[in-house]
Amino acid sequence: MNIVVRKDTESTLISQKIRHEVFVQEQGIPLSLDLDGLDDSSYHSLAYIDGMAIGVARLALLENNNAVMARVAIKKDYRGKGIATKLIESLISKAKKLGINSIEIHAHEYLREYYESFGFKYHQQVEKVGDHQLIQMYLTQPNM
Repeated sequence: MNIVVRKDTESTLISQKIRHEVFVQEQGIPLSLDLDGLDDSSYHSLAYIDGMAIGVARLALLENNNAVMARVAIKKDYRGKGIATKLIESLISKAKKLGINSIEIHAHEYLREYYESFGFKYHQQVEKVGDHQLIQMYLTQPNM
């Protein structure tokens, strides 16, 4: 498996295609919730197997040297193989290189312990998307 982190038009388009398949088609999340206008200015981590993109995650840069990690999506046939972990680790590494102070995520509530394993700390429950309760978590210096 090859993981690349890029900030360009090609990575944006690949990311949107996979997210459309996972979020919109499979999970029934409205397209308008996925396309928030942050893709072009974000870093995209892409996982490839045999030249085919099979997973994505996004790091959107915010003011005050902070960021939001979101849009982690793995094609159905490739889940449970540690791909999301590799994508998340690549974006945390990129954030360190960029000197980011903190990374915020809105994760599915059932993934709380998973994100805590990376050092994220629970803050509060936030919005519900479809049937999915989301929670707000942060990874801050010096943990990064």
